[in-house]
Amino acid sequence: MAVAVDAARTAAAGSAWGGVMRAMSMLVKIGIIAGLSSTMVVQMLAQPRIFMAMAQDGLLPGWAARIHPRHRTPHVTTLITGGIVAIAAGFTPIAVLGELVSIGTLLAFVIVSLGVLALRRREPDRPRPFRTPWVPVVPIASAVVSLGDSIDVDFGDLLDFFAMDRRTRAILLYIESIKDARKFMSAARAAARVKPVVVVKSGRMAQGAKAAATHTGALAGADAVYDAAFRRAGILRVSDLRELFDCAETLGRVGPPPGKRLAILTNGGGIGVLAIDRLVELGGVPAAITPAIRERLDAVLPRTWSGSNPVDIVGDADAARYAAALDVLLSDSGNDAILVMNVQTAIAPADEIAATVVDLVGKYRRQHHRSAKPVLAVWVGAEQKVIEALSAAGIPNYPTEDDAVRGFMHLVRHREVVEELTRVPPAMPDAFVPDVAAAKQIVARALADGRKWLDPIEVKELLGAYDIPMVATFAAANAAQAAAFAAQIFAQGATVVVKINSRDIVHKSDVGGVVLNLTSPEAVRTAATDILARAKAARPEARISGVIVQVMVVKAKARELILGLADDPTFGMVIVFGRGGTAVEIINDKALALPPLDLHLANDLIERTRVSRLLRAYRDVPAVKPDAVPMVLVKVAQLAADIPDVRELDINPLLADENGVMAVDARVAVGQAEPKFRGSGPANFAVRAYPSQWERHLQVRDHWRVFVRPIRPEDEPLIHDLLRHVTPHDLRLRFFAPMKEFSHEFIARLTQLDYARAMAFVAFDEATRELVGVVRIHSDSIYESGEYAILLRSDLKGRGLGWTLMQLIIEYARSEGLKVISGDVLQENIVMLDMCRNLGFQVKVDLAESDICNVRLKL
Repeated sequence: MAVAVDAARTAAAGSAWGGVMRAMSMLVKIGIIAGLSSTMVVQMLAQPRIFMAMAQDGLLPGWAARIHPRHRTPHVTTLITGGIVAIAAGFTPIAVLGELVSIGTLLAFVIVSLGVLALRRREPDRPRPFRTPWVPVVPIASAVVSLGDSIDVDFGDLLDFFAMDRRTRAILLYIESIKDARKFMSAARAAARVKPVVVVKSGRMAQGAKAAATHTGALAGADAVYDAAFRRAGILRVSDLRELFDCAETLGRVGPPPGKRLAILTNGGGIGVLAIDRLVELGGVPAAITPAIRERLDAVLPRTWSGSNPVDIVGDADAARYAAALDVLLSDSGNDAILVMNVQTAIAPADEIAATVVDLVGKYRRQHHRSAKPVLAVWVGAEQKVIEALSAAGIPNYPTEDDAVRGFMHLVRHREVVEELTRVPPAMPDAFVPDVAAAKQIVARALADGRKWLDPIEVKELLGAYDIPMVATFAAANAAQAAAFAAQIFAQGATVVVKINSRDIVHKSDVGGVVLNLTSPEAVRTAATDILARAKAARPEARISGVIVQVMVVKAKARELILGLADDPTFGMVIVFGRGGTAVEIINDKALALPPLDLHLANDLIERTRVSRLLRAYRDVPAVKPDAVPMVLVKVAQLAADIPDVRELDINPLLADENGVMAVDARVAVGQAEPKFRGSGPANFAVRAYPSQWERHLQVRDHWRVFVRPIRPEDEPLIHDLLRHVTPHDLRLRFFAPMKEFSHEFIARLTQLDYARAMAFVAFDEATRELVGVVRIHSDSIYESGEYAILLRSDLKGRGLGWTLMQLIIEYARSEGLKVISGDVLQENIVMLDMCRNLGFQVKVDLAESDICNVRLKL
C-alpha cells in the first residue's frame, strides 16, 4: 500500500516493513492519543482484529486487543467523519482521494493503515467479506492521498495518475471544493472512460444564489452545478461514505449489465416487493417474466410460486429449488441482472442455499465469461460464513434489499455514463449560422455606455442574431409613445401587453408592472400611465426607462418554459432549463448542464425535468415541434461561447408548441468577462467549446489544397474509413503493434476530446472531401509538455501533408503555452525520424527499449 500525504509518498512493504515501523513508532503512539476523541477512532475500536494484529506485532500493548469482547468479528472497517476520506481495509485496489482535515485524524489514519498491514501479515489468505451487517467494508487502497491545500498537486493530477495506474480499478473522491474546474473536468472525463470514478461531495445544503439577479441565477444553486459537472464528466455521485465504498466494491466485483432490467429471486414475498418498489423509485425496470420462462418455472417450482417478478419460490424453498429457479433466470434473455435473496428460516439451511448459488453462478460465469450477467445477493440474518462464501465467489452481497438495489443501479449508472462519454452526437443543422459580429456589437455598445443590462430592443436583436424568435417588442419612453406603438400592432389584428421597462426591477409582476390583453390605444395609454405610477411608488430608487409594448401572444396549448445562462464562481457558465412562468422558483422544476451543448446533450438536459413529459402529445394537445426546444438550448450555449461578456441570460417564458418556440420575455446581463481558466477558448467555460478559430484552408505540395479543422465526435465514421486506407505496416508504425480491428470505444476516445489538454486536427482533401490525415497532441495536467501522434493515408504519403500537419500542431502547442513537444517513434520509421530532425526535434534512443527513439522539441 502506498500512502501519499501532501505530495509526500510513503511506502511500506516486504523487507522495508521493520524500518518503517521503527520510524513510525512514535508517530503511532502520538496518533493514538490525538485520535482517541474522534469518531474515527471510536469506529477503529469497534474492529478488534486490527488491534489484535497490531498488538501481536508489538505495535500496541496486549490490553488493546482485549478491550472488546467481540474478538471473533472478522470485519475490518473504519468510518471517516468530519470531512475525512480514505480509510482502507480489504484488498481490492481502489484509489481514494480526499482531504484529511486535522493532524489527529491523519495520525489515526496511519494507525489504521499499519494495523491493516499487520493484519495482512497475520491472515494473508483469509477471504474478506463484502459487507458487515452494519457498516461497509472498505477495500484496501492501491494508494491513499490527502491533498491538503493543493498548492502543487490537485485532483486533476491525481486523476491522471490513477487513470493510468494498472493496480487501480476504481477511483474514489471526497470533494469539498474544486479550484481548477477546467483541469478537473478534463482529467475526470479521461479517467471515467477507462475506470469507474465515484464521488461524494460535502456541503450539499449550502444556500447558493440568494442574490441572483434573474430566475435563471436563482435556480442555479451551487450544489446543482457540481451535480451537473459530475454528470458531464462521467462521474458517479453518491450521497455518503457508506454508499461511496459500496459503489466502488460493487463496480470492482462485477461488470455492468447491458440494461436496467432486474430479475429478483426470493423465498420471502415481502422483501421481494420492497426490492421492486425501490428498483422502480431509482429508475430501474423489473424484468418481465415471459410466457416461455413462466412455463419453465412452472415445471420446477410449486404451484404456489408468485408467477411473476419478484419470483417468490415460497418460504420452504431449499437449495435444489433455488438452483432450479436460478438456472432458468440465468438463461433468460429478458433480464439483465439477477438479485438472489434469502430470508433465513428453520426449514432450509441458508449456508447450503448459498453454497448452491455460488456453485451455479461460478459454472455460469465460466461458460459465459465476459457476457455473464451480474448476480447480486441478499442473505438476511445470515451467519458470517455465508457472507464469506458469497464474497469469496465474487458475488456482491448486501444486508438489505435497499442496498442491493442501489448496488445494481450503480452498475446501471456506470454503464450509462460510459456510453454517454462515447456517444456520437448528431450533426448541427447547416442552416444555423449566427450573426456573431452583430451580436458582439450590441453587447459592446452596452458596455461602452457603462450599462449592466441590455434594453428590451437590444435583447430582441441579440436573440435574433442567433435565430431565437421573440415577440415583436417596442420600447416607449411614455404613455403617449406606447399608444402609438400599440396602434401599429392593432392594425395587424393583434392585442397588446404593456410591461415596465427598468434595469433595476427584475421581476415585473412584483410591482404590478404587467398588463395583458389590451385592445385599444386608449387602454394602452391608461395602462402605461398606471404601470409607471405603481413602479415609482413601489421602487422609488429604481431607474425607469418607460414601458415595453409587445404583441400579446395567446397560445392556449403552448408550454411555458425557462432557459438561460448563469455564471458560477467555480465552473463558469452554466445552462439552466425548466418549467417557466411566474412561479418558477416555487415549482423548482429545473436541470443544469455545462456548455457547450450538442443536440444530444440538450435533449438529455430536457429529459431530466418533469416538464419534459408535457412536451410530448397528450389528450388533445399535440407534441412540441421536434428539436425546437433543444435547438434553442444549443443556440444559447453557442451565444455564451461567442460572447463571454454575456454574464447572465434569462428567457422566461419561452412558449413551445407544435409550430415551434417563441420568447415572450428575456433579460440579458453584460459585463467584462473575467477569465476563470487557463488556455484558449471561452475563458468562462469549464468544458472548452469547439475551437473553430483553428479551421484552416491550406495548400500542400503540388498545389494540393486541404481543409483542416479540429476533430469532432461525429467524425467517428470518417476515422474508420481513414483506417481502411492505411496499410498494416503503417498501422504498426503508428500503434507499435499489429492492429486488426478498431472498436467503437477505441475510436470514440480518439474523436471525443474536450479540447482542453487534448487536440486533434483532421485534414480533408478539398476536391474529394475525403479524410486524408489526422494529427493529435495531448498535454500534461500543468500545460508544460505534450505528446504528439500522426497518421496519414498510406496512398497519399510523400506529398507534404505530414510536414504541414506537424507544423500546425507545433503552432497550436505554442499558442497553448506548452514548452515541449515529445513523442516515441520506432527506429525503423526512418521517414518520421528524418522529418522530426528537420523540424528541430532532438532524437535519442530510448534506454529502456532500444527499438524506440524519443523525439523532443523545445518550443
